[in-house]
Amino acid sequence: GTERISPEMLNGYPPEYAFNPHTKTMNKILFSSLLLAASQPMTAQETSAPNIVLILCDDMGFSDLGCYGSEIQTPNIDKLASEGVRFSQFKNTGRSCPSRASLLTGRYQHEVGMGWMAEVDEHRPGYRGQIDKAYPTIAEVMKAGGYRTYMSGKWHVTATGGYDAPNGSYPVQRGFERYYGCLHGGGSYYKPEPLYNDLQRITEVPDDYYYTRAITDSAVTFIDRHDTGQPMFLYLAHYAPHLPLQAPEKYVKKCMDRYKPGYDVLRRQRFEKQKRLGLIPQEMELPQYDREFGGKRPAWEDLTPEQQQQWTKDMATYAAMIEIMDEGIGKVVETLRKKGMYENTVFLFLSDNGATDEGGYLGQLMADLSNTPYRSYKKWVFQGGTSTPFILTYGDTSKNKMKGEICRQPAHLIDILPTCMDLGHISYPDQFGHKDLPGRSLLPAVEGTAVEPRTLYFEHQSSCAIIDGTWKLVKADRNVQWELIDLSTDPFETHDLSSQYPDKVEELETKWIEWANTHKVFPLENKPWTERLNFYKQKNPNQKGED
Repeated sequence: GTERISPEMLNGYPPEYAFNPHTKTMNKILFSSLLLAASQPMTAQETSAPNIVLILCDDMGFSDLGCYGSEIQTPNIDKLASEGVRFSQFKNTGRSCPSRASLLTGRYQHEVGMGWMAEVDEHRPGYRGQIDKAYPTIAEVMKAGGYRTYMSGKWHVTATGGYDAPNGSYPVQRGFERYYGCLHGGGSYYKPEPLYNDLQRITEVPDDYYYTRAITDSAVTFIDRHDTGQPMFLYLAHYAPHLPLQAPEKYVKKCMDRYKPGYDVLRRQRFEKQKRLGLIPQEMELPQYDREFGGKRPAWEDLTPEQQQQWTKDMATYAAMIEIMDEGIGKVVETLRKKGMYENTVFLFLSDNGATDEGGYLGQLMADLSNTPYRSYKKWVFQGGTSTPFILTYGDTSKNKMKGEICRQPAHLIDILPTCMDLGHISYPDQFGHKDLPGRSLLPAVEGTAVEPRTLYFEHQSSCAIIDGTWKLVKADRNVQWELIDLSTDPFETHDLSSQYPDKVEELETKWIEWANTHKVFPLENKPWTERLNFYKQKNPNQKGED
């Protein structure tokens, strides 16, 4: 059934009603499995366990938050950072789908079937285009431990061919009791497709619709209607600031003047601010990545006036998209406060990968600023692609042992699930096998205790890397030679030491190959995007995410 409803009436509806933020209506859920899940009692989880709000943004560079060096105004995120801890060495997989798969499962992406993208099911073990059902998601784990589970935003771990009808991999089929958002990884902020409210496809949106605000509004609704007798796990997966560059004009205008000095001035300012914040060692010098531009990175003065004007407008729009997201996070925080949940909530904030150069020549110059001070971009596993801001903070500030400090210990997306389990005092559910999680809880790190060193591995469309201690072995794709980097002296990856230390190269390559052999990584594939999609669609006509 459907009926018109005002926002103040929301709390009067029973759990079997779902709020549609587009039509301002309540839709009765007809799916018995969801009703059963929503009515299940707590298991082992005590009600004193903290609520967890996990916030993931999309394609945002390492330096794009105020608390990571930016001129972009992010007061709400910055406040969380000032009350908690920021990580300076947190790593992702370099691309959206793989990062989400790792975050959701606590595993390397290939192991769970998301070695490349959701755009195609390649029908080979590590590249199925969606998360293997044999591995539980973070929602399934938290739910089994007594949490109520909600998600608002970008999913992007269901095979694109399965968008027309639920194929078993939609959010509410993978542990989330409530979901609002778009299954796909890209598209318009004004008319995202395919948009779902639980398992109900939404085909019309209001004229004043903007995706970032809708994601916020749904999250706020979930919090408003949450029964505080059980702890809450909320996954808030923003699409911003992913392309296309779209934001209401008044927000863009507010940002324009900031970008008129150009990227050279702003990049220097960000770098110096990062030093003041303690994110970058004082003795480091700002690198210039000429080879990323095919030989010589252009100075701001090298652009035509028209190019400068376009870059300024584009960057102002990008900044506006982040500022609207930050505004929404402020609303989520305020809703938690009003409901009396804030002090018993833990916030985790991060980005899925570095900024992208997919916007062409000017887009690359935008990403060069966003990823300050790191090399390269989304899609590659150099530092610019895999370095992400990560913030963890307790609403109860007395629990923040490193309040306002920087944690310099290495961490990775595979650590998110173990950290959430540790927060909730949850064990891996017995009904699932595969208990050998490669990640570890970061709670000791945020309390100032050293986390046991481990080796981290990376691969995306044949861009490969391994970080072992202070050494990093990395290459752009399978057709080029490895570069050996000493991160202790060269965190910006400007000096290749492979010819000086061939034994170290061989040692790390052997480790990487062993990992790749045991994690469904091979064979490597680096066909261009369209060629790869067409090749596997022709080879495997079944693209619905089914066996």
